[in-house]
Amino acid sequence: MKVLLDECIPKQLKRYITGHSVATVTEIGWAGIKNGALLRLAETQFDVFVTVDRNIEHQQNLRTVRLAIIVLIVRGNKLALLRPLIPRVLAALQTIRPGEVLSVGP
Repeated sequence: MKVLLDECIPKQLKRYITGHSVATVTEIGWAGIKNGALLRLAETQFDVFVTVDRNIEHQQNLRTVRLAIIVLIVRGNKLALLRPLIPRVLAALQTIRPGEVLSVGP
């Protein structure tokens, strides 16, 4: 899977998402692009978008997005809080399909 990590996720997290091609919004030059436009760009090059933005489902019309979205449910965006979720993220990447939104928490 080609995975895109949202700007609000520490770039170091990508090294833990093994077996997949992972990029960050910042490293591909899309920093500062708002969610709607970002999702439209992402769906042309990625399979999955990973974010900590719990409101993304309510802010965007995700029915039209051909991209799977994983929302990490944590109390912040620090690497130490996100790393324990990696096994669940890796499991989700095995089954998630375009258009699905999956919340992953502790």
